[in-house]
Amino acid sequence: QVRLRESGGGSVQPGESLRLDCVASGDTYQRRYACMAWFRQAQGGEREAIGSMGYDGRVLYNESMAGRFTVARDNGKHTLYLQVNDLEPGDTAMYICAAVLGWGTYCEGGRIQREDFGYWGQGTLVTVSS
Repeated sequence: QVRLRESGGGSVQPGESLRLDCVASGDTYQRRYACMAWFRQAQGGEREAIGSMGYDGRVLYNESMAGRFTVARDNGKHTLYLQVNDLEPGDTAMYICAAVLGWGTYCEGGRIQREDFGYWGQGTLVTVSS
């Protein structure tokens, strides 16, 4: 069974930066993590996409996100990273990792859609306050 485990969250002050990690593990039955993505969900809010990256390294960002988010991945470590700079109070949310297993090497579609992802982590909490 595939499991996604996020880490790196915490309580920080505005202006600080964090790097979040999502480590995938489990039996993929010879499939790869064709697409991995980061979402976030604030208390009482909807889950919104941040960015995704295919196995081939091509990245897609939600245009509603500012340029403070950077997605990267290490296929050898089965890990997806999210670098967040200049954190703001509005960034307070659960940051959740998602993945698609398959034989492809890219994320399909022109936008990141929640329904496309079959595997989800529990999230890591980021709290930004002064």
